[in-house]
Amino acid sequence: MYRDIKNTHSEWRHFIYNEVEYLLNREMKDLPVVRKPTESMIAKYQHMIIPKEGKGIEEVMDLLHNEVLNYNYRSNHPRAFSFIPGPASQLSWLTDLLTSAHNIHASNFANAPLPITIEHRLIHYLSEKIGFDPTLSGGVFVSGGSMATLTAITAGRDAMIPLSRMAEATVYLTAQAHFSVAKAFHIAGFAQTQLRYIPTDDLYTMDVNALEHQIELDIANGYRPIMIVATTGTTNTGAIDDLSNITRIARQHRMWVHADGAFGLSHIFTEEGKQLLKDIDKVDSVTWDAHKLLFQTYSCAMVIVKNKNHLLSTYGVEAEYLDDITSTNENIDPEKLGMELTRPPRGLKLWVTLQVLGEDEIKRRIEYGQKMACYVEQQVQQMANWKIVTVPQLSIINIRYEHPDKTPEENDKVMQYAASRIAQSGYAAAYTTELNHRRVIRFCTIHPETTTADIDGTLQRLNTYVQEA
Repeated sequence: MYRDIKNTHSEWRHFIYNEVEYLLNREMKDLPVVRKPTESMIAKYQHMIIPKEGKGIEEVMDLLHNEVLNYNYRSNHPRAFSFIPGPASQLSWLTDLLTSAHNIHASNFANAPLPITIEHRLIHYLSEKIGFDPTLSGGVFVSGGSMATLTAITAGRDAMIPLSRMAEATVYLTAQAHFSVAKAFHIAGFAQTQLRYIPTDDLYTMDVNALEHQIELDIANGYRPIMIVATTGTTNTGAIDDLSNITRIARQHRMWVHADGAFGLSHIFTEEGKQLLKDIDKVDSVTWDAHKLLFQTYSCAMVIVKNKNHLLSTYGVEAEYLDDITSTNENIDPEKLGMELTRPPRGLKLWVTLQVLGEDEIKRRIEYGQKMACYVEQQVQQMANWKIVTVPQLSIINIRYEHPDKTPEENDKVMQYAASRIAQSGYAAAYTTELNHRRVIRFCTIHPETTTADIDGTLQRLNTYVQEA
């Protein structure tokens, strides 16, 4: 047996124990949310050589602890309010540690029968949450929302139109769709001129009347409308497109509907979320990220389709060197449901988390995030010259400072200054985004350990920084 380090078993065991103890004992809330390295530190690693002879592990781990892993945006922090943070459960990273140590190749059922059985069971369980028939639906765990969307869009393309007629196809989305959607269409072979950006209404959801008009116009001009991408929880505002009318229009024109629920779909665990996501069962495919609101470490996302045969038709290729381990229809190999052959069992950590915490705790955490967004709204309403730009939806709220003596452009700069200052302080991350051509500060309050004191402290500091500006 080979050794990666020149240590005895007892020394190695002691080393691993110390690392885990360090992770368990550190108080995330006491660390800066954002810490940026100096230019000289970046240069140090740009020019660091690979040694001819290895160093001691203690020296390398010191670099990791003190520098490499210490200068980042901490998405696990209770005051990380930007980018839809990913507050991961300790159960998730513990399972990551174990699956990495076992080095499981989870592409074929024969290689990892129980981990893959668990992944299939989770897809079945989540399909039922959506309202799909779990005997017909299927899916696969992938690296993230971008890969899930690409996987679904490519399968939808193949289901809707022959590749030889691709130039006739048109697809529909809004400017509020995640940028990975346009990227997926590009990779799947769609030209930019085939993408139709539908206007949004005052709630930043797709204008279904404009959608219907654009589809009819494209048909009249000889195009073949094949796909609509609805967003169920936009990154900017948490807005949910009108699934009832979008799926009605799609059925009328025999189109595929993909719902990007990377963030928002987890709200289906709550009663309010079920109402907001009404008719999600009528779409053809979904993107769902467990590393957002199901409290998993990166990376853990799912693509789920109403009919798994669409994934099998696109991705179920054969290879003679896999003949001996190819599975049956009862135990479909994940590599036949998506792009990856080499893949870890990403679903295992979600399974461990759900087994230990249970559904009720997941529901409580999601509801708590929306409660904290409502608290932000309540506090901002009492602050001079601050206004609510978008009300709390799916734990997201946007706010803006508008000094009456400044122009809109000057107030935009004030917003960016305040966001930059609070990030530099390390206290919180509350960056800006753009809505209606104006800069706003966006709060995403999904961390289950965020307190009202965290929100009060962040708002107080932002208010101080806008006065500075």
